[in-house]
Amino acid sequence: MPDSAIPQTPSNAPAQAGTTWHILGAGSMGMLWATRLARAGLPVTLILRNDDRLQAYKAAQGLTLIEDQDSQQWSISAQTPETEEPIQRLLVTCKAYDAEQAVKKISGRLTPDAELILLQNGLGSQQAVAAQVPHARCIFASSTEGAYRDGDWRVVFAGRGHTWLGDPQQGPAPQWLTALELSGIAHEWSENILSRLWRKLALNCAINPLTVLHDCRNGGLQAHEDEVNTLCAELSALLEHCGQAEAAIDLATEVHRVIQATANNYSSMHQDVSQGRRTEIGYLLGYACTAARNRQFAAAHLHDLHQRLSELLRQRGLPCN
Repeated sequence: MPDSAIPQTPSNAPAQAGTTWHILGAGSMGMLWATRLARAGLPVTLILRNDDRLQAYKAAQGLTLIEDQDSQQWSISAQTPETEEPIQRLLVTCKAYDAEQAVKKISGRLTPDAELILLQNGLGSQQAVAAQVPHARCIFASSTEGAYRDGDWRVVFAGRGHTWLGDPQQGPAPQWLTALELSGIAHEWSENILSRLWRKLALNCAINPLTVLHDCRNGGLQAHEDEVNTLCAELSALLEHCGQAEAAIDLATEVHRVIQATANNYSSMHQDVSQGRRTEIGYLLGYACTAARNRQFAAAHLHDLHQRLSELLRQRGLPCN
């Protein structure tokens, strides 16, 4: 189906007055959220890196969402970090290694009652952002949704999943969760979001680095079952040692389920390496190894994996942090 340009508040969706969703990070997840929120008639504004990106976006006349072979374009407003408009609700979808500096650039625009939704892989970046904006409420999020770009300002919704959100300070669920329902974003408020994030970190540590080292799709790890099981056992023990016993339950079973369910996919880390992009190793394996050292927990296999992957990244001329 050809692209069809549709305004941000389409006639077939009720206009929803209320707080603007400012979205920082126009990667695949940022675009996926932006287009679905806009489709529901909610006010959305993209914050793009600089004026060059803003001009490129204006030339494209909006974001295109490809879902179930249907392609539609959404004319969503956009601005740069230097714009003076106040920000009350900010969805941060930057890569983990970019999040802290990206939020720093717009921190002066945050209102006294600002809320940030942090949607990053791994752990560490969320805490760094929260420490930088102590007056704001930071909500951590973890998603299993799949999306990828097939061109500039174009995103393909590749796999329906679920998003968990929660407040590490144990605050109540926000009222704006109804906006996610309206937008068709499957979600759940978690009273223990750190457990969710630790679980996702462990899954990523057990799968992503090995797909890079063995240069294979996720399904290729079925030929390395012993190595996967050894890693899962060590990760489970580390989770328990870090006070995250719930995240350790049946970890190996879920890892093998994910490997089989996504057998034809390349992991995000494999895609980054193959395309010469920086990986999030520091917020995945790096975070896990640091946690082990800080707690004087022997994690020989994790440290070895981290060393092997770091060496491969150095050989490719890529950062290993």
